[in-house]
Amino acid sequence: MSPTSSRTGRPAYDPRRLREIFDRRAAAFDDVAFLPREIADRMRERLDYIKVAPARVLDAACGAGADLPRLRERFPEASVLGVDISAAMLARAHTADAAEAESGAGWRRFLPTTLAKAFGARGPQLAQADFSALPFASAAFDMLWSNLALHWHSRPDLVFPEWQRVLKVNGLLMFSTFGPDTLRELAAAYREAERTLDLPPMPHTIDFVDMHDLGDMLVESGFEIPVMDQEVLTITYRSPESLLADVARWGAYPFEREAASGRADAQALRGAVHRALDALRRDDGTIPLTFEVIYGHAWKAVPRTTAEGHGVVRLEDIGRGPKPHR
Repeated sequence: MSPTSSRTGRPAYDPRRLREIFDRRAAAFDDVAFLPREIADRMRERLDYIKVAPARVLDAACGAGADLPRLRERFPEASVLGVDISAAMLARAHTADAAEAESGAGWRRFLPTTLAKAFGARGPQLAQADFSALPFASAAFDMLWSNLALHWHSRPDLVFPEWQRVLKVNGLLMFSTFGPDTLRELAAAYREAERTLDLPPMPHTIDFVDMHDLGDMLVESGFEIPVMDQEVLTITYRSPESLLADVARWGAYPFEREAASGRADAQALRGAVHRALDALRRDDGTIPLTFEVIYGHAWKAVPRTTAEGHGVVRLEDIGRGPKPHR
């Protein structure tokens, strides 16, 4: 049995397994890329209200690289780097960038000719790395962007300090992730199927972290002025098969599958899950699948102590009383 995270009760973060999941996912990712693209668009709308002009931007867990051209368009003078744990995903990102360079479209049209040629010759700035253990010096970036990646780690309270480390003071963190209502119909279908078959319950979706807990983690990790909000999106399907196929393409299951874990009744369970999903059909005949999307951004706070442990007091704080507790 895999070790579990004491904070979430989920299997402990396993970068090797996550790399395998996303390497398998890469070939079929285009079939389900509509969801992260939609969330990225909504993140960019939120970015319109934030005044920032970064010199170096990191896309943590960039996947197939869909957000990189838009970040370069938004910040044409910035150096934009994408990292992902999956070599197969990065290969997709490299191919897409090369095709864009060949066509002369995309973010390069915003650059002076000399810079555009230089970027074209150098290719995309991509690196294979674990987003929770980044191979960069402290204070290397002015902005860190991460779209629908954080929920893949069982301990986001350990990821935020790493993201804080690579940001400069007053650097911006902007991210999206899934909240607890995500895949609730699928979780309910499995519970009903296991009850019907008199099977012991097993986890079938990620134990997603609540928005308010994430906000607390940000503050604990050295960020300030966190802004959190969430919305619920619903995708509808004509059949249980198409719904489950999309879930598989997203790779949205970090645990061992029933068959892989020796569950002899896996086929009966799948049939019961299909029947439970069929029972959720709405008046229009479609089966809903819910995604609770959490958006957050925060700024790296000025450190309160030096590396030697000495206290740091900002001039603007002198004479102020203690901050009230909320």
